Amino acid sequence: MSVKYTAKDDPETYAIIGAAMEVHKELGPGFLERVYQEALAIEFKSRNIPFLMEHELPVFFKRQPLNTTYRVDFFCYESIPVEIKAIEALTGKETAQEVNYLKASHTKKGVLLNFGSQSLQHKRFIN
Repeated sequence: MSVKYTAKDDPETYAIIGAAMEVHKELGPGFLERVYQEALAIEFKSRNIPFLMEHELPVFFKRQPLNTTYRVDFFCYESIPVEIKAIEALTGKETAQEVNYLKASHTKKGVLLNFGSQSLQHKRFIN
């Protein structure tokens, strides 16, 4: 069963997706992921969306931190991992990556964005 959320229910992820839509509207598809990342940082700042860029997420095994960490493109609102892609279409691989970020960060919400298609692709994750 799929649950529909509105901007009123979840204003943070809607703000993130809105900023991404603006970046995609301005740039369109075809740029490298890093270009979208820099543009999205500018858009986040202009919309007062708090974020950390290239944020390290520790990974634990039996409550012990591992040397290996994940690096998420953005960590917004101190609780939302945001991963960006610039590929033709999202696959299960990218979805699994975002799910792993949710597990590693012990957060409840995440956003996956793809700027590589003709229209911005986005997936909201509610854990």
